[in-house]
Amino acid sequence: MSGIFSFSAPFVLAAFALDLLFGDPPRWPHPVRWIGRLIETTERVVYKDGDTPLGHRLRGGLFWTVNVAAVAGCVAGILAAASWIHGALAGLCSLWIAYTALATRSLYDESKAVATALESGRIDEARRLLSRIVSRQTEHLDAEGIWKALLETVSENLSDGVIAPLFYLALGGPLGAMVYKAVNTMDSMVGYQNDRYRNFGWWAARMDDLVNWIPARLTALVLVAAGAAWGLDWRRGWAVVQRDARKHKSPNAGFPEAAAAGLLGVQLGGPGIYFGRTVDKPTLGDSVRPPDGEAFRIMVRLLFTASALAVLAAALARALWGR
Repeated sequence: MSGIFSFSAPFVLAAFALDLLFGDPPRWPHPVRWIGRLIETTERVVYKDGDTPLGHRLRGGLFWTVNVAAVAGCVAGILAAASWIHGALAGLCSLWIAYTALATRSLYDESKAVATALESGRIDEARRLLSRIVSRQTEHLDAEGIWKALLETVSENLSDGVIAPLFYLALGGPLGAMVYKAVNTMDSMVGYQNDRYRNFGWWAARMDDLVNWIPARLTALVLVAAGAAWGLDWRRGWAVVQRDARKHKSPNAGFPEAAAAGLLGVQLGGPGIYFGRTVDKPTLGDSVRPPDGEAFRIMVRLLFTASALAVLAAALARALWGR
């Protein structure tokens, strides 16, 4: 197994197993954290206060291009050098890169910590922990608002953190997966509609919309399939996707959120506070039941089942690609 695009079906399964076993230990080396530091450094060099809106957009395009090229070059260089030394080393490097691109375990760990705090009556701690994984302000949220935000972020990050990396892993091996992580990380860091990033982050946000267009829709399909496997009302889940997914301002986030809302029988969306401003987001799904701890536990089952189905599909794709 050599080359920067090589990645066999057993390695896809092994990468997923490593993610489930170890997650994202904070003291372990992690490429996505390195990408984050690269993005911070590049922003300090490229960003210019007081530039015109057009100037900020041009600088944002340069910023995006430099970071993607740097990540692609580093990953390709590491894998090529490892392959030159020994095929086994190249395989281990590829496996490590693929494992770190997946986030099923860390998504579960982060969301479970919020749920545990909330169910133990520690609402301030639940708000604090939630603020680490969502972009909205959490200090004003009541228990129902925390549960709703938690369900939204688990469903949306199932797409960004699991299905999309697997999609690009199946298409382009570890290089494809890590380039996707670079694009997605840039959006999470600069793709905001605030005064600093409205223009500078425009290109990063649009490119993230583009690369997530197919994975977001696949996530909705996989979630509905996972819901059917657990005996949930998959027809309602699919109907809500068709009815509500495109209401969301994002061209992609509405698909996994609508699928989760329909399967769980909860209503997601609605007003939220982002960077000090109230944003009236459209509602997704119907209030058959309130968002609560039981809905979260069902969402966890959907998270792991959908991840497993996607991994099997990616492994099959790599097997067919190899043939």
